Amino acid sequence: MPSALAFIFLFLNISLLNGQSPPGKPEIHKCRSPDKETFTCWWNPGTDGGLPTNYSLTYSKEGEKTTHECPDYKTSGPNSCFFSKQYTSIWKIYIITVNATNQMGSSASDPLYVDVTYIVEPEPPRNLTLEVKQLKDKKMYLWIKWSPPTITDVKTGWFTMEYEIRLKSEEADEWETHFTGQQTHFKVFDLYPGQKYFVQTRCKPDHGYWSRWGQENSIEIPNDFTLKNTTVWIIVAILSAVICLIMVWAVALKGYSMMTCIFPPVPGPKIKGFDTHLLESRYFNSLPLSPHETKVLLDCSLPKPLWEDFPLSPYSI
Repeated sequence: MPSALAFIFLFLNISLLNGQSPPGKPEIHKCRSPDKETFTCWWNPGTDGGLPTNYSLTYSKEGEKTTHECPDYKTSGPNSCFFSKQYTSIWKIYIITVNATNQMGSSASDPLYVDVTYIVEPEPPRNLTLEVKQLKDKKMYLWIKWSPPTITDVKTGWFTMEYEIRLKSEEADEWETHFTGQQTHFKVFDLYPGQKYFVQTRCKPDHGYWSRWGQENSIEIPNDFTLKNTTVWIIVAILSAVICLIMVWAVALKGYSMMTCIFPPVPGPKIKGFDTHLLESRYFNSLPLSPHETKVLLDCSLPKPLWEDFPLSPYSI
Protein backbone atom coordinates (compact mmCIF):
# COMPACT_ATOMS: atom_id res chain seq x y z
CA MET A 1 0.00 0.00 0.00
CA PRO A 2 2.68 2.56 0.81
CA SER A 3 4.41 1.67 -2.45
CA ALA A 4 1.22 2.32 -4.43
CA LEU A 5 0.82 5.72 -2.81
CA ALA A 6 4.40 6.52 -3.54
CA PHE A 7 3.90 5.53 -7.18
CA ILE A 8 0.90 7.78 -7.53
CA PHE A 9 2.73 10.64 -5.87
CA LEU A 10 5.68 10.13 -8.21
CA PHE A 11 3.40 10.04 -11.23
CA LEU A 12 1.75 13.29 -10.22
CA ASN A 13 5.07 14.99 -9.72
CA ILE A 14 6.26 13.87 -13.13
CA SER A 15 3.03 15.06 -14.73
CA LEU A 16 3.27 18.43 -13.06
CA LEU A 17 6.85 18.78 -14.25
CA ASN A 18 5.62 18.06 -17.79
CA GLY A 19 2.92 20.82 -17.52
CA GLN A 20 0.03 18.41 -17.11
CA SER A 21 -2.78 19.14 -14.63
CA PRO A 22 -6.49 18.55 -14.00
CA PRO A 23 -8.81 20.50 -16.32
CA GLY A 24 -9.83 24.04 -15.53
CA LYS A 25 -13.32 24.89 -14.40
CA PRO A 26 -15.77 25.22 -17.33
CA GLU A 27 -18.36 27.99 -17.43
CA ILE A 28 -21.89 27.82 -18.83
CA HIS A 29 -22.08 30.72 -21.25
CA LYS A 30 -25.73 30.87 -22.25
CA CYS A 31 -29.00 28.97 -22.61
CA ARG A 32 -31.49 30.04 -25.28
CA SER A 33 -34.89 28.95 -26.57
CA PRO A 34 -36.20 30.32 -29.90
CA ASP A 35 -39.81 29.22 -29.41
CA LYS A 36 -40.44 27.78 -25.89
CA GLU A 37 -40.42 24.31 -27.42
CA THR A 38 -36.69 23.60 -27.69
CA PHE A 39 -33.56 25.12 -26.17
CA THR A 40 -29.77 24.98 -26.30
CA CYS A 41 -27.02 25.59 -23.74
CA TRP A 42 -23.44 26.56 -24.59
CA TRP A 43 -20.37 26.52 -22.35
CA ASN A 44 -16.81 27.81 -22.38
CA PRO A 45 -14.25 25.09 -21.55
CA GLY A 46 -11.51 25.78 -19.03
CA THR A 47 -7.88 24.84 -19.51
CA ASP A 48 -7.32 21.24 -20.58
CA GLY A 49 -4.30 20.75 -18.32
CA GLY A 50 -2.19 19.65 -21.29
CA LEU A 51 -4.21 16.46 -21.64
CA PRO A 52 -7.20 15.34 -23.70
CA THR A 53 -10.29 16.49 -21.83
CA ASN A 54 -13.84 15.25 -22.08
CA TYR A 55 -16.84 17.46 -21.38
CA SER A 56 -20.34 16.41 -20.43
CA LEU A 57 -23.50 18.25 -19.48
CA THR A 58 -25.79 16.87 -16.84
CA TYR A 59 -29.10 18.19 -15.63
CA SER A 60 -31.97 17.49 -13.30
CA LYS A 61 -35.37 19.11 -12.87
CA GLU A 62 -36.38 20.83 -9.70
CA GLY A 63 -38.21 18.42 -7.43
CA GLU A 64 -36.68 15.35 -9.10
CA LYS A 65 -33.74 13.29 -7.85
CA THR A 66 -32.80 11.74 -11.19
CA THR A 67 -29.82 13.23 -13.05
CA HIS A 68 -29.76 13.08 -16.86
CA GLU A 69 -27.03 13.64 -19.41
CA CYS A 70 -27.33 15.91 -22.43
CA PRO A 71 -29.47 14.26 -25.13
CA ASP A 72 -27.73 15.88 -28.16
CA TYR A 73 -24.18 17.23 -28.36
CA LYS A 74 -24.12 17.69 -32.17
CA THR A 75 -27.10 19.72 -33.40
CA SER A 76 -25.99 23.09 -32.01
CA GLY A 77 -22.27 22.73 -32.62
CA PRO A 78 -19.23 22.20 -30.36
CA ASN A 79 -19.44 22.83 -26.60
CA SER A 80 -23.23 22.79 -26.66
CA CYS A 81 -26.23 20.69 -25.72
CA PHE A 82 -29.53 20.71 -27.63
CA PHE A 83 -32.84 19.85 -25.97
CA SER A 84 -35.53 18.82 -28.46
CA LYS A 85 -39.28 18.99 -27.79
CA GLN A 86 -39.08 15.59 -26.15
CA TYR A 87 -36.76 16.91 -23.46
CA THR A 88 -38.18 20.42 -23.05
CA SER A 89 -40.69 21.34 -20.37
CA ILE A 90 -41.98 24.81 -19.59
CA TRP A 91 -42.74 25.97 -16.05
CA LYS A 92 -39.99 23.58 -14.87
CA ILE A 93 -36.64 24.65 -13.45
CA TYR A 94 -33.62 22.89 -14.96
CA ILE A 95 -30.47 22.58 -12.85
CA ILE A 96 -27.59 22.31 -15.36
CA THR A 97 -23.92 21.54 -14.76
CA VAL A 98 -20.96 21.03 -17.14
CA ASN A 99 -18.22 18.57 -16.14
CA ALA A 100 -14.64 18.40 -17.47
CA THR A 101 -12.48 15.26 -17.03
CA ASN A 102 -8.94 14.21 -18.01
CA GLN A 103 -6.32 11.79 -16.71
CA MET A 104 -5.30 14.18 -13.96
CA GLY A 105 -8.75 14.74 -12.54
CA SER A 106 -12.04 16.55 -13.13
CA SER A 107 -13.82 19.81 -12.44
CA ALA A 108 -17.38 21.11 -12.70
CA SER A 109 -19.02 24.42 -13.49
CA ASP A 110 -21.29 26.29 -11.15
CA PRO A 111 -24.88 25.06 -11.55
CA LEU A 112 -27.20 27.15 -13.72
CA TYR A 113 -30.92 27.31 -12.97
CA VAL A 114 -32.95 27.63 -16.17
CA ASP A 115 -36.66 28.28 -16.77
CA VAL A 116 -37.35 27.81 -20.50
CA THR A 117 -40.08 30.48 -20.42
CA TYR A 118 -37.54 33.16 -19.51
CA ILE A 119 -34.69 32.26 -21.89
CA VAL A 120 -36.60 32.82 -25.12
CA GLU A 121 -34.58 34.68 -27.76
CA PRO A 122 -36.44 34.53 -31.08
CA GLU A 123 -35.09 34.69 -34.59
CA PRO A 124 -35.13 38.17 -36.20
CA PRO A 125 -38.23 39.38 -38.07
CA ARG A 126 -38.46 38.50 -41.76
CA ASN A 127 -39.76 39.99 -45.05
CA LEU A 128 -38.51 43.50 -44.36
CA THR A 129 -39.87 45.83 -47.06
CA LEU A 130 -39.26 49.55 -47.61
CA GLU A 131 -41.33 51.98 -49.69
CA VAL A 132 -41.39 55.74 -50.12
CA LYS A 133 -44.94 57.13 -49.96
CA GLN A 134 -46.57 60.55 -49.98
CA LEU A 135 -49.36 62.15 -47.95
CA LYS A 136 -52.12 64.34 -49.40
CA ASP A 137 -50.10 67.42 -48.48
CA LYS A 138 -47.21 66.08 -50.63
CA LYS A 139 -45.09 65.25 -47.58
CA MET A 140 -42.89 62.19 -48.06
CA TYR A 141 -42.36 59.38 -45.57
CA LEU A 142 -40.70 55.96 -45.46
CA TRP A 143 -43.11 53.03 -45.00
CA ILE A 144 -41.40 50.09 -43.22
CA LYS A 145 -43.12 46.71 -42.94
CA TRP A 146 -42.04 43.25 -41.73
CA SER A 147 -43.34 39.83 -40.60
CA PRO A 148 -42.82 37.91 -37.32
CA PRO A 149 -40.22 35.11 -37.22
CA THR A 150 -41.33 31.95 -39.02
CA ILE A 151 -41.15 29.57 -36.07
CA THR A 152 -42.82 31.95 -33.63
CA ASP A 153 -46.53 31.32 -33.01
CA VAL A 154 -47.89 34.86 -32.65
CA LYS A 155 -51.42 34.39 -34.05
CA THR A 156 -52.59 32.00 -31.32
CA GLY A 157 -51.28 34.23 -28.54
CA TRP A 158 -48.56 31.76 -27.51
CA PHE A 159 -46.17 34.68 -28.02
CA THR A 160 -46.63 38.40 -27.52
CA MET A 161 -43.91 39.95 -29.64
CA GLU A 162 -42.55 43.49 -29.51
CA TYR A 163 -40.37 45.11 -32.17
CA GLU A 164 -37.68 47.70 -32.72
CA ILE A 165 -36.41 49.19 -35.95
CA ARG A 166 -33.24 51.12 -36.52
CA LEU A 167 -32.15 53.17 -39.51
CA LYS A 168 -29.39 55.49 -40.59
CA SER A 169 -28.51 57.42 -43.69
CA GLU A 170 -25.47 56.60 -45.77
CA GLU A 171 -23.65 59.60 -44.34
CA ALA A 172 -24.57 59.02 -40.66
CA ASP A 173 -22.33 57.32 -38.11
CA GLU A 174 -24.95 56.24 -35.57
CA TRP A 175 -28.21 54.32 -35.86
CA GLU A 176 -31.57 55.93 -35.03
CA THR A 177 -33.70 53.41 -33.07
CA HIS A 178 -37.52 53.37 -32.77
CA PHE A 179 -39.64 51.11 -30.55
CA THR A 180 -42.81 50.07 -32.44
CA GLY A 181 -44.60 47.96 -29.82
CA GLN A 182 -46.57 45.03 -31.25
CA GLN A 183 -47.25 46.59 -34.67
CA THR A 184 -45.38 45.22 -37.69
CA HIS A 185 -45.15 48.49 -39.62
CA PHE A 186 -43.77 51.96 -39.02
CA LYS A 187 -43.61 55.40 -40.70
CA VAL A 188 -40.47 57.52 -40.68
CA PHE A 189 -40.70 61.21 -41.57
CA ASP A 190 -38.06 63.97 -41.86
CA LEU A 191 -36.07 62.20 -44.56
CA TYR A 192 -33.33 63.80 -46.63
CA PRO A 193 -34.04 63.57 -50.39
CA GLY A 194 -31.27 62.05 -52.46
CA GLN A 195 -29.82 60.01 -49.58
CA LYS A 196 -29.70 56.25 -49.13
CA TYR A 197 -31.10 54.78 -45.88
CA PHE A 198 -30.33 51.42 -44.24
CA VAL A 199 -32.92 49.68 -42.05
CA GLN A 200 -32.89 46.68 -39.67
CA THR A 201 -35.45 45.13 -37.31
CA ARG A 202 -35.41 42.92 -34.22
CA CYS A 203 -38.01 41.47 -31.84
CA LYS A 204 -38.50 40.38 -28.23
CA PRO A 205 -41.16 38.22 -26.55
CA ASP A 206 -43.01 39.28 -23.42
CA HIS A 207 -40.55 37.12 -21.39
CA GLY A 208 -37.08 36.77 -22.81
CA TYR A 209 -34.38 38.60 -24.74
CA TRP A 210 -34.07 40.71 -27.87
CA SER A 211 -33.25 38.81 -31.02
CA ARG A 212 -30.20 39.78 -33.02
CA TRP A 213 -30.71 42.48 -35.65
CA GLY A 214 -32.14 41.08 -38.86
CA GLN A 215 -30.83 41.35 -42.37
CA GLU A 216 -30.13 44.90 -43.52
CA ASN A 217 -32.27 46.47 -46.23
CA SER A 218 -31.78 49.82 -47.99
CA ILE A 219 -33.66 52.38 -50.10
CA GLU A 220 -32.77 55.67 -51.76
CA ILE A 221 -35.06 58.67 -51.24
CA PRO A 222 -35.76 60.40 -54.60
CA ASN A 223 -35.06 64.09 -55.03
CA ASP A 224 -38.33 64.81 -56.86
CA PHE A 225 -40.99 62.40 -55.73
CA THR A 226 -44.27 62.38 -57.68
CA LEU A 227 -47.13 60.26 -56.52
CA LYS A 228 -48.58 58.11 -59.30
CA ASN A 229 -52.24 58.27 -58.52
CA THR A 230 -54.30 56.29 -61.02
CA THR A 231 -57.53 57.90 -59.84
CA VAL A 232 -56.34 61.36 -60.85
CA TRP A 233 -55.59 60.21 -64.40
CA ILE A 234 -59.00 58.52 -64.67
CA ILE A 235 -60.76 61.75 -63.66
CA VAL A 236 -58.72 63.76 -66.18
CA ALA A 237 -59.63 61.29 -68.95
CA ILE A 238 -63.35 61.45 -68.12
CA LEU A 239 -63.39 65.26 -68.10
CA SER A 240 -61.57 65.36 -71.43
CA ALA A 241 -64.11 63.01 -72.98
CA VAL A 242 -67.03 65.10 -71.70
CA ILE A 243 -65.52 68.29 -73.16
CA CYS A 244 -65.04 66.60 -76.53
CA LEU A 245 -68.66 65.43 -76.58
CA ILE A 246 -69.92 68.93 -75.79
CA MET A 247 -67.87 70.38 -78.63
CA VAL A 248 -69.18 67.79 -81.10
CA TRP A 249 -72.76 68.45 -80.02
CA ALA A 250 -72.29 72.18 -80.42
CA VAL A 251 -70.90 71.83 -83.95
CA ALA A 252 -73.68 69.42 -84.96
CA LEU A 253 -76.52 71.74 -84.00
CA LYS A 254 -78.69 72.30 -87.13
CA GLY A 255 -79.84 75.77 -88.11
CA TYR A 256 -77.78 77.59 -85.49
CA SER A 257 -74.32 79.04 -85.65
CA MET A 258 -71.91 79.23 -82.78
CA MET A 259 -72.39 83.01 -82.60
CA THR A 260 -76.16 82.59 -82.44
CA CYS A 261 -75.81 80.23 -79.51
CA ILE A 262 -73.38 82.49 -77.70
CA PHE A 263 -74.91 85.90 -78.64
CA PRO A 264 -78.68 85.51 -79.33
CA PRO A 265 -80.49 88.46 -81.10
CA VAL A 266 -81.99 91.15 -78.93
CA PRO A 267 -85.74 91.68 -79.61
CA GLY A 268 -87.00 95.19 -80.45
CA PRO A 269 -88.88 97.27 -77.89
CA LYS A 270 -92.61 96.83 -77.59
CA ILE A 271 -95.07 99.26 -75.98
CA LYS A 272 -97.95 97.64 -74.20
CA GLY A 273 -101.30 98.75 -75.62
CA PHE A 274 -99.82 100.31 -78.81
CA ASP A 275 -101.35 99.06 -82.07
CA THR A 276 -98.83 99.14 -84.93
CA HIS A 277 -101.59 98.45 -87.42
CA LEU A 278 -102.96 101.89 -86.63
CA LEU A 279 -99.80 103.43 -88.06
CA GLU A 280 -100.04 101.33 -91.17
CA SER A 281 -103.65 102.48 -91.75
CA ARG A 282 -102.40 106.15 -91.73
CA TYR A 283 -104.76 107.29 -88.95
CA PHE A 284 -101.81 108.39 -86.90
CA ASN A 285 -102.77 112.06 -87.21
CA SER A 286 -106.01 111.44 -85.40
CA LEU A 287 -104.29 110.30 -82.19
CA PRO A 288 -104.57 112.81 -79.33
CA LEU A 289 -100.83 112.94 -78.54
CA SER A 290 -98.52 115.74 -77.63
CA PRO A 291 -95.64 116.57 -79.99
CA HIS A 292 -93.07 115.02 -77.65
CA GLU A 293 -95.06 111.74 -77.32
CA THR A 294 -95.47 111.56 -81.06
CA LYS A 295 -91.71 111.88 -81.61
CA VAL A 296 -90.91 109.16 -79.03
CA LEU A 297 -93.36 106.72 -80.66
CA LEU A 298 -91.92 107.38 -84.07
CA ASP A 299 -88.33 106.84 -82.91
CA CYS A 300 -89.09 103.58 -81.04
CA SER A 301 -91.81 101.89 -83.06
CA LEU A 302 -91.58 102.79 -86.75
CA PRO A 303 -88.87 101.88 -89.20
CA LYS A 304 -87.25 104.86 -90.86
CA PRO A 305 -88.81 104.44 -94.31
CA LEU A 306 -92.29 104.44 -92.74
CA TRP A 307 -92.17 107.82 -91.00
CA GLU A 308 -90.21 109.51 -93.80
CA ASP A 309 -93.19 108.91 -96.11
CA PHE A 310 -95.84 109.63 -93.49
CA PRO A 311 -97.55 113.05 -93.83
CA LEU A 312 -97.66 114.81 -90.51
CA SER A 313 -99.89 117.68 -89.55
CA PRO A 314 -98.23 121.01 -88.71
CA TYR A 315 -99.11 120.84 -85.03
CA SER A 316 -97.71 117.31 -84.44
CA ILE A 317 -94.05 118.29 -84.38
